[in-house]
Amino acid sequence: MPTWVPQPELVIALTGVAELAGAAGLLQPWSPALRRAAGWGLAAYAVCVFPANIVHFIRDMARPDHGLGLGYHVPRMFLQPVLVWLALWVSGVLPFREANKS
Repeated sequence: MPTWVPQPELVIALTGVAELAGAAGLLQPWSPALRRAAGWGLAAYAVCVFPANIVHFIRDMARPDHGLGLGYHVPRMFLQPVLVWLALWVSGVLPFREANKS
């Protein structure tokens, strides 16, 4: 967690609640507007936690044993934009494009 984040334990707990609420919003079938809001929320969440992922990467690699290593951190960094796209696509914010039928 970056040092500038106040009350890190509370922030971590609240991000867990936000993830669960977003997942529930994506799974509900009765409100497309709620599903889209959940997608936007999860995409924003993935963007907002990226600085914490960078801090974790730096601190973990600075350990004498290099912590979890590059095999964990590099894919995690590159997959973050995929998570943003996936949240928007699954929620219906980004349209599903069918293959051209000729």
